[in-house]
Amino acid sequence: MSSDLISIARSGTRAARVALDVTANNIANASSEGYVRRSASLTEIAVSSVSTVPSAINLAGVHVTGVVRNADLFRQSEVRRTGADAARANAELQGLENVEAAIEQTGIYTSIVDLEAAFQQLLSDPTDGSLRAAALEKSRNVAQTFNVTAQSLDAVGEGLRFEAQDGVDEVNRIAAELARVNLRLTRSADLSSDQTALFDQRDKLLQDLSRHADVSTGFAADTGVVTVKLGGSAGPALVDGGASGTLAMAKAADGTVSFTLDGNALAVSSGALAGKGQALAQLASSRAGLDAIAGDLVTTINTVQTGGVDLAGNAGQPLFSGTGASDIALVATSGNAIATAPAGAGANSRDTANLVALRAAIAAANPAGAIDGVLFEVSSAVAARQVTRDALESIASTARVALQAQAGVDLDQEAVNLVRFQQAFQANGRVIQVASDIFDSILAIR
Repeated sequence: MSSDLISIARSGTRAARVALDVTANNIANASSEGYVRRSASLTEIAVSSVSTVPSAINLAGVHVTGVVRNADLFRQSEVRRTGADAARANAELQGLENVEAAIEQTGIYTSIVDLEAAFQQLLSDPTDGSLRAAALEKSRNVAQTFNVTAQSLDAVGEGLRFEAQDGVDEVNRIAAELARVNLRLTRSADLSSDQTALFDQRDKLLQDLSRHADVSTGFAADTGVVTVKLGGSAGPALVDGGASGTLAMAKAADGTVSFTLDGNALAVSSGALAGKGQALAQLASSRAGLDAIAGDLVTTINTVQTGGVDLAGNAGQPLFSGTGASDIALVATSGNAIATAPAGAGANSRDTANLVALRAAIAAANPAGAIDGVLFEVSSAVAARQVTRDALESIASTARVALQAQAGVDLDQEAVNLVRFQQAFQANGRVIQVASDIFDSILAIR
């Protein structure tokens, strides 16, 4: 009979052995990143009765239907979504902090204030050579500080674009890996250990991908093959079955970046790529503001300079050349070139009318205030993004904890299972022994 003791016990030992293997695998991989707890799926074996009651059902043991992952698609999706938001905020904040440091640490604000102070001191004695030399040196310092600040901002931009390109390359690598996993899933047996391992690999790749960009996923119910779209559910497909697209990045004239997927424009709103794109946008704004301030300073000083005369009584010449922060330069070679006197004044004139006009023009242009405004804009953005980043990190952490509690390995529970299935294995072995003893006793009857 299929429902005899030996058959039932044999199915029980097989089920207990599979459950022990699954439990041991859970314990061994408890700390492995991306591992999802498994459990053995067991069903009772029922057979139709041939007794006087044809509709009766006899239980004939247990059958192992497969190994099941304790995965929750909703929680996994939440981890990807919240993780992408946190990665965007963190990447943007890091970029903005670098922009802030590039402007603040070069001392551009202090150099402009020092130049204004030098012109103020020159008012006391416009013919004093040391005061003129000091004013010229402060002018040179302003030009050089603008140059250094521009170079620092350019370096920040290069760093952000390098990291963004590295992220693009990583997205393409992950997409190719996901396409290969999809192909293997189509060939794997349902509920097999190989299939569950592929599901783990698939889910980890999706989580890694979500750190770079916002992804939308769809899963085939029969095989678990995933379709991945970038830029939300309406975005283009990055992975479709065994095929993967190619993400590319392009740099604009102002240093900002844009993305395309297989040549089609793509709007990335989350993930580290979006954060770096937003930081580059702020960098471009700060860089444009810095260039405008430098250009206005050159125009303001040179305009007043050419309207007066220098210490030798000659018509004033421009002090600076250039149109922006990167190319501003001091062209005057001597402090005597500063046109402190008005047009028509003689050599060694103590008339400071033109110097007064120069100071008034600089005060009206207010380059120090403009620099302070650029710094304030960046600093305010940094402060705001810190609050946003902390909040999003907290949300992402909560989502990860919820997923871990649901899909992670509880060593205490696994230890209980280990004892329970071991006892079940021993008990079924004992049933086989008892059945064997019963049959031996029957056969020994004379």
